[in-house]
Amino acid sequence: MLDDTRVPVLRVENLKMYFPIYKGVLRRRVGEVKAVDDVSFDIFQGETLGLVGESGCGKSSAGRAILRLYEVTGGSIQLHGQEISDIDGDSLRRLRPEMQMIFQDPQASLNPRMTVASIIAEPLDEHQNLDRHARIARVFELMDAVGLARDFANRFPHEFSGGQRQRIGIARALALNPKFIVCDEPIAALDVSIQAQVVNLLEDLQDQFGLTYLFISHDLSMVRHLATRVAVMYLGKVVELAGRDQLYSDPKHPYTEALLSAVPEADPLAETARNRIILEGDVPSPSNPPQGCNFCTRCPSVMDVCKTVAPEFRQLQDGRHVACHLMDLQ
Repeated sequence: MLDDTRVPVLRVENLKMYFPIYKGVLRRRVGEVKAVDDVSFDIFQGETLGLVGESGCGKSSAGRAILRLYEVTGGSIQLHGQEISDIDGDSLRRLRPEMQMIFQDPQASLNPRMTVASIIAEPLDEHQNLDRHARIARVFELMDAVGLARDFANRFPHEFSGGQRQRIGIARALALNPKFIVCDEPIAALDVSIQAQVVNLLEDLQDQFGLTYLFISHDLSMVRHLATRVAVMYLGKVVELAGRDQLYSDPKHPYTEALLSAVPEADPLAETARNRIILEGDVPSPSNPPQGCNFCTRCPSVMDVCKTVAPEFRQLQDGRHVACHLMDLQ
């Protein structure tokens, strides 16, 4: 947990999201995929927490579990101090306006048979009782906010570019005035030339509406631009959580160092001098993680204790949190 006297918008403690594995004709449960395994962090009002890691590490599963799109296996999720990990039905439905999601693939997340106006207005129809004129006025207001011309209201998603479709998804997420939004790799499916526009839009909307983001991405350069703090995930666990400048200038966990060493440098001389850390081997299966530290099979600084004892995710003197036995030697 971040040591802070402020009350967080979101507090996640020891979150677990396991997916069962069934085999055979009788569909017997033979194991489980530990997509999210004992994850903890806080997110405070108006900040952006970047959640990074390679594909398959559990970032998106964590985001969907936090929004209760999945039934969580264990742990605590508190939104504005209210426990939401175990609620369902009408209680969960009443919370939906407070927390929304921007999905990775704007084409797959938009109904191709609905017009832009219908897509943006769908949350309003579900959660608010607006008359036709108020509904149209709200749709136009949201289109203005995300930079879409009002003339597009009666068009269909296939008539737009990827960046425009993502703007439609952002407008839909903003329809109910949420305070917390999970951005699940919102720029990964977009052209590089469009990515900066969408990120700048998210920043402007954050300032305008006082939004709080969980920004999930594997693009470390974009996370550095957008995030206030950064959490690094590996095989279902957060291995390091620190302020953005702290993490990028002085990473403590070997996995964080390896990730940052892969980020290209714009300066050709700096790129030539960059010392890349090449991790050997493959990522273990989340259905059968290693004993001890999850990273012990690939870590260039592995010790004997790493192979038997899982490191504690603990706070260091500089305020960051790290799960690594190397911290015991400092």
